[in-house]
Amino acid sequence: MADADSSSIAASKNSSSWLSGFCAAARRTKAIAPASSVGEGLVRRLGLLDLVLIGIGASIGAGIFVVTGTVAHDAGPGVTISFIIAGLSCVLNALCYSELSSRFPAVVGGAYLYTYSAFNELTAFLVFTQLMLDYHIGAASIARSLAGYVVSLLELIPLFSDAIPKWVGHGEELMGALSINILAPIILLLLTLVLCWGVGESSILNSIMTVTKVLIVLFVIAVGSSEVDVSNWKPFAPNGIKPILTGATVVFFAYVGFDAVANSAEESKKPQRDLPLAIMGSLLVCAALYIAVCLVITGMIPYQHLGEEAPLSEAFKSKGLKYVSVIISFGAVAGLTTTLLVGLYSRLYFGLGRDGLLPSIFANIHPTRRTPIHSQVWVGLVAGILGCLLNVHVLSHILSVGSLTGYSVVSACVVKLRWDDAETSQVPDRKRSSSNKTEVIIYLVSTAACGFAAGAIFRFSTKYIFMILPTAAAIGLVAALCSRQAYNTSPPTGFSCPGVPIVPSVSIFVNMFLFGQLHYEAWIRFVALSIVALGIYASYGQSHANPEST
Repeated sequence: MADADSSSIAASKNSSSWLSGFCAAARRTKAIAPASSVGEGLVRRLGLLDLVLIGIGASIGAGIFVVTGTVAHDAGPGVTISFIIAGLSCVLNALCYSELSSRFPAVVGGAYLYTYSAFNELTAFLVFTQLMLDYHIGAASIARSLAGYVVSLLELIPLFSDAIPKWVGHGEELMGALSINILAPIILLLLTLVLCWGVGESSILNSIMTVTKVLIVLFVIAVGSSEVDVSNWKPFAPNGIKPILTGATVVFFAYVGFDAVANSAEESKKPQRDLPLAIMGSLLVCAALYIAVCLVITGMIPYQHLGEEAPLSEAFKSKGLKYVSVIISFGAVAGLTTTLLVGLYSRLYFGLGRDGLLPSIFANIHPTRRTPIHSQVWVGLVAGILGCLLNVHVLSHILSVGSLTGYSVVSACVVKLRWDDAETSQVPDRKRSSSNKTEVIIYLVSTAACGFAAGAIFRFSTKYIFMILPTAAAIGLVAALCSRQAYNTSPPTGFSCPGVPIVPSVSIFVNMFLFGQLHYEAWIRFVALSIVALGIYASYGQSHANPEST
């Protein structure tokens, strides 16, 4: 009996010891010198133009060639406003990203790194898993779309007309659960090889393809503007404001390329100067092109007649301009190729392998090509399996989960780091001193909850007056955050996000509002993946992590 009691006590102590160790590990942060020049192993080859083209290449693709028609069917010409709303939301996110990419210009990791520095290790790992699943699913879905466009172009040749099996590029259903597509993983393999060959070579390919598709889009705008009938814009919002706001959540992913710029920090020649300029520059270029294209195609033909899969091509066909539709198909191939190339270009696995949260094999750099070849192959492999076997139509509805949550955390990092700066520098003119750093986290999390609540109320068509409650609560939280101001008015170095803490707080609220309107499967994905990530961290990451790594 005594032995049983002693064993029980020992087990209890071991359990308590493991839990305390887990909590201590989860709260760890990574200290990074703001003006650090680390970047061991990776070669700095990317200039400002390269970074801008990476951002544009990651953004302009399926959004401009496909989703425009889908949203226009519900929002009408108001799809233009949908793109404006989504663009404004991304501007807020980009301002926060720009400050952090300037603050930590020489290290790889993006949102993961920022979270590791501002909050803690566990939160950073959770952000990583949500973002990487977005990258994997997004790459797989884009590869399947690209395969379909390539096959469609080949079928223009009489030799291949109606002679290519569905399983090659368009996908063939199998057993109701699988959809076989052979060309998609082949495309992913080829682009993965390009990325493994070297960032300089992949940057050249991305630049060529990005310039090509931008020129094609400008050509489409120029030719299409002469075919616009302004009467097609009336009424501008035929179904009211709700489809426009819902459309903004759909087109949000069309802008999410600027984070790829932040993830290129260690390969940028002048990161502190170029990263903020590239982030904002690529975002503004994309927004201008999206708005112009929306106005042109909804002005060319009535929105009801726009195709959902290829709206641009079909709009020009309806006007007898078939040669333009062929050019658009080539533009779609170029657009989807660059989007896929940048989507596969991820250094997050490399960063986590270097920090010990994942096996060190992910941090290995090829001795001659100077690229993280193992992490790059893994990204391509996972995307290739998904692209080959799965119809990602349903998965596409949950693509924005990682982006919206990750961007919200990035916005929160700006406020938290400013708060911490003042705590260490003892700013003399702050309104009130506070050493309780948990306070700012409570404000930010509560603001996010209010945004989600407002979005969920709007999504489920409850009386919209109830949206006033979470919105008013969020305003009160931001006001309280301002009144408890305990952070510097600007970061130590580089670009400064204006209006802190208001701008980051509004960014969090808007992101979570959009999150609240996603399909319920997106919420399930968020919870399920968080549980899986927690298990991986508990079983491996916490005991192998090395926050002191550089």
